[in-house]
Amino acid sequence: MIELTWPGKHPPTLPAPAVLRLESILHPQAEDPTLTSNLYQGDNLAVMAALLPEWENRVHLIYADPPFFTNRNFNARIGRGEDSRKPQNWRLATGYADAWDSLETYLQFLYDRLSLMHRLLAPTGTLYLHLDWHANAYARLLLDEIFGADRLLNEIIWTYHGPSPIRSAFNRKHDTLYVYTKSADYTFNADAVRIPYNVNTLKTFASTQKAGFGKTPNLERGKVPEDWWYFPVVARLHGERTGYPTQKPEALLERILLASSNPGEVVADFFSGSGTTALVAAQHGRRFLACDATFRAVNTLRARLARESYPAQISLWREAPKPERKAPPFSAQINAETVTLTGDTAALEFWEVDPDFNGEIFHSRAQAARPLRGDSLPLSLPLGEKKPARRVCLRAVTANEEEYQVILAG
Repeated sequence: MIELTWPGKHPPTLPAPAVLRLESILHPQAEDPTLTSNLYQGDNLAVMAALLPEWENRVHLIYADPPFFTNRNFNARIGRGEDSRKPQNWRLATGYADAWDSLETYLQFLYDRLSLMHRLLAPTGTLYLHLDWHANAYARLLLDEIFGADRLLNEIIWTYHGPSPIRSAFNRKHDTLYVYTKSADYTFNADAVRIPYNVNTLKTFASTQKAGFGKTPNLERGKVPEDWWYFPVVARLHGERTGYPTQKPEALLERILLASSNPGEVVADFFSGSGTTALVAAQHGRRFLACDATFRAVNTLRARLARESYPAQISLWREAPKPERKAPPFSAQINAETVTLTGDTAALEFWEVDPDFNGEIFHSRAQAARPLRGDSLPLSLPLGEKKPARRVCLRAVTANEEEYQVILAG
């Protein structure tokens, strides 16, 4: 077998499993106990090691969108109502780092993680690895080694438009997704991802019996997409933009999930970022395991889920110690049915309420997130069932990654 080698290459590292602490449980309004999902904040290698006892050979689909070896640091946009044409005026915060000591360091990073993903995949499972021209050629050889070259199902090209500063070469406007299956028995739901035939194809078949070399497709049913996909980048999708860098469009993940998983199955994304995989999984009745190392990524996903109508109960686990929570600049008032924020709430992006806090695990029964467009953060949330005595707890997060907690007597 052809194998990619590099100075210092060693067998995949299995680190000490992360010690995961259950921080909170997000309870949606219409909860479906069969769709429980998990969100992890921590280093994904240690988190995957911790998940092996429960999840080895049980994950049906993994989408991996790791750093691309761009050797850049990416910022998140946290301002509101800014002019997209004037980036010099944007409010920015740290997003994530994609800077490396060497290519060898990056390749070992990928090798360790892809090997653990292979162990987590079910025998019928599928991996989609999303990269671009910086490192995709190396990654294919790694996947051949881990999965076997015969397990390559597709090399998919995602094409998109956008401005480019390049004037000395063709503009680089595509990413590559390698699709590998763990075995020859895998899920592929062709009918779930069919698209209409091009209008010119319809006209051709309508005008002559000789079109298609004597074969007439089911024109009403549509066709399975080719291995090149066009979807606009999120910068052109105003209704989806969270400000998180390199966010992927929901339509891209929707096609992947519908093709390679079934309702009720488990979808994982261990480079969760803005959380698009988890969001689309929840929208389509899949359970998810999502992981990211940063507080910003985890709370970007939680805010997105709070804006959506979804049925899944989500547990948040943290590898990191409990966050330090400052005294808030706002106050809160409760009555029998609601809790209301007053005072300085301008910086808040997301807040949630546990109407009967037990002092340990925060059960988020109601949530509010600032809309992606506009400034109208809801300042009142329901408390649910009336109780004669309870301890109401609320938590709030700002765009600058400050987290507040307030406990009120019921």
